[in-house]
Amino acid sequence: MKIVTAAEMRAIDRATSERFGVPSLTLMENAGSAVAEHVLAHYSAAQKITVFCGKGNNGGDGFVAARRLHEAGKTVQVVLLADRVDLRGDAAVMFDKLPVAATVVHRSEDLKDERVRLALSAELFLDAILGTGFRPPVTGMYADAIAILNASSAPVVAVDIPSGADADAMGPQTGIMARADSIITFTAPRPAHVFGALTTGPTYIAAIGSPPEAIVSSLQLNVITARDFAPLIGPRPADSNKGKYGHVLVVGGSVGKAGSVAMAGMSALRAGAGLATVATPKSVLPTVAGFHPELMTEPLTETRAGTISAGAEARLDALVQGKSVLAIGPGISRYPETAELVRTLVGKSDIPTVLDADGLNAFEGQTIELSGKGRVLVITPHPGEMARLAGCSTADVQKDRLGVARQFARDHELIVVLKGNRTLVVQPDGEAWVNTTGNPGMSTGGTGDILTGMVAAMIAQHPKDVLPAVCAAVHLHGLAGDVMRESVGEHSMVATDLLRGLPEAFLRAQKTAREKFVGWNG
Repeated sequence: MKIVTAAEMRAIDRATSERFGVPSLTLMENAGSAVAEHVLAHYSAAQKITVFCGKGNNGGDGFVAARRLHEAGKTVQVVLLADRVDLRGDAAVMFDKLPVAATVVHRSEDLKDERVRLALSAELFLDAILGTGFRPPVTGMYADAIAILNASSAPVVAVDIPSGADADAMGPQTGIMARADSIITFTAPRPAHVFGALTTGPTYIAAIGSPPEAIVSSLQLNVITARDFAPLIGPRPADSNKGKYGHVLVVGGSVGKAGSVAMAGMSALRAGAGLATVATPKSVLPTVAGFHPELMTEPLTETRAGTISAGAEARLDALVQGKSVLAIGPGISRYPETAELVRTLVGKSDIPTVLDADGLNAFEGQTIELSGKGRVLVITPHPGEMARLAGCSTADVQKDRLGVARQFARDHELIVVLKGNRTLVVQPDGEAWVNTTGNPGMSTGGTGDILTGMVAAMIAQHPKDVLPAVCAAVHLHGLAGDVMRESVGEHSMVATDLLRGLPEAFLRAQKTAREKFVGWNG
């Protein structure tokens, strides 16, 4: 789903009306109706609802929501932070359709009026004061109204965006902003919806009538939703067999790091690959094979340090034949001889390749050898690994995650999966996808190895849809973490918990893809 700027959103609304014939009044009616539908679905117990409205189109959406909630049997009060004569266009039309008399507030002192005080006894508030066209800071009466909302213990639903927020900000907000227990916005998210931490609750996107052709963005930025990859996780045909779903070869492991490569291999199977083979040092193989009987294993010659030796190259060349995807790196170590072998294998691989962990570190200072030109190459660094590849500090990466990932993807013609809060998937032309699943409980060793196997598995199953496959793996990986947080919490989560959470993650993604509103948590 495309992310658009506030100005682009206004252009989309205009194009929807002028080019595609959808009246602006219809768009407002649909938006307000979506808000009411959200409230009725998620806050059904709230009977007394107060809607705070500004004088712009955001207030107009609030008027529609108030009318729809009144029609649904709710007790609704409207507080208008403007004079009736200040309303223009569609907002004025919707105000005149209100089935209840609004409490009009002209100045901050009026917020102490008895009618306003009664309105503050609501069980739910709708914040329709300021929309995504507003630029901070907010002052005066609006700021005072926001302070009143923030002081309330009742839930607040933000219409379009929390009042006072900068919709185009891709980092922390500044100045006063209304709190929000949930947000419902329209057509497409703005950057702050994805990056701004505007709510700890859900954010929903409602389609209100703009056709896909009208939704144009210059940001080259998207948010991953289950709808984007739904065809990749649909029901399988009755005549399925393991040969239809790819064979992943995972190369890695070393003495003391057998678990990494075993988890990558098993996650490939759990994510749907038909077959998974783990190639690992011969002294490590019994440990790897003992983790999961479903894994096939291949012993490789090893160095004195218990890592894969250069002498394994010929055997690996043979093993790659007939495989769908090659995944290199989990537990492979930074031993110089092994690192050189990694660079050799990646350099000559002619099948889709996923590179992670110490497989990435093998290219530190030698990234000229790392190129995806003419083939599929996916790298999955955490910020520290990205910093080593990019020749900068981890702090530099974290200050400009999108910029660093884009530059590297473009320079090396490969797909970058930059892990972390809001994991990024960036393709070689710089187009980026932002993931919203996952939680701090996943900050534990091995979760990256699980992701490596999942990425390889999804590509193996869908070799003609590489980008959606990678996005699906990233999204489902985080969603599995969210599933497991519900049972084990954040402090006790370990990487293999994600393997247990994956089946439910697939089911939830399939269900979410069918829902009317697209959304995410936090």
